Amino acid sequence: MMLLSATAMAIASSASLRADSTNASAKVTIQTSYLNVLGPITASTATTTNISSGWQTVLEQAIKTANNHDLLISASFEVGLLTATTVSSKNMVTDTSTATASVKVKALVDGVEAAPAEVVYGKRTQQLSATLEGAIAGCLSIVTNASGNPQIVLNTNCVAPEVISLLQDTVTANSFTFAAPNLSSGFHDIQIVAQIEALGDNQNGSFTAAGLLGKGTLTAESVRLAKDPAYPYIIPMQ
Repeated sequence: MMLLSATAMAIASSASLRADSTNASAKVTIQTSYLNVLGPITASTATTTNISSGWQTVLEQAIKTANNHDLLISASFEVGLLTATTVSSKNMVTDTSTATASVKVKALVDGVEAAPAEVVYGKRTQQLSATLEGAIAGCLSIVTNASGNPQIVLNTNCVAPEVISLLQDTVTANSFTFAAPNLSSGFHDIQIVAQIEALGDNQNGSFTAAGLLGKGTLTAESVRLAKDPAYPYIIPMQ
C-alpha cells in the first residue's frame, strides 16, 4: 500500500509541475541511474528461440518544446556480455557449442520510435568446436596378433572425452544519438526501451549466454535544426 501511494503521489506531483510550468520551452533534460537497469538475462539450455526480456522501459523523462522544434536524444549505457562454451570430444568426433547474447536499445517519443529505431548496443556470438582423440590412459593393451607378433590395441569404449572450455566476460560503455524532428509544441514523453536476448546450442558440451544493461543516462535536447538541408537528416529504409 505504501508503494502504491508513493507512486500515485509521484504521478500527481509530476502532473502538477507540468501544469504550473511557465517556461515556454526546456532546452535539455536528463535522467541517470546508479543501478543496473535491465538483466541479467541468461540462457543455458538449447532452444530454437531466444530467451528474451522483451522490450522494457529503462529510462524515461519529459520535456516541453516549442512548435516545430526537434529532439536529439542520447542514450548511454554500460553493456555486459558473457559467453561461455565447453566441448567434449573423443574418437575424432567433432563437438560444437555456441552461445549468443545481445542488447538492443531504442528511443520512443510519445510512443513513436525515434530514428533510426532499434540499435544494437552489444552482441557476441561465440562458437567453439573440437575434434579430439580423447584420453586413452589405461585403455591400451598388448595382444598377440595372428602373425604371432605383439600388437597394441585401443579399447574405444574405455576412452574418456577431452574437454575444452572458453569464457568471455566483458563490460563496455556505449552511446547512440536518436532524432525526432518537427515536434508540436507542448510536453513530450521520452522513453528509452531495451531488450536483452540470449541463445545457444550444444551437443556433448555446454554453453551459457547472458546479457546485462548496467548504469545509464538519458539526455534529450530541444533544438531547431536547419531547414531544407542539402542532405536529408534521416535516410529512410530502402
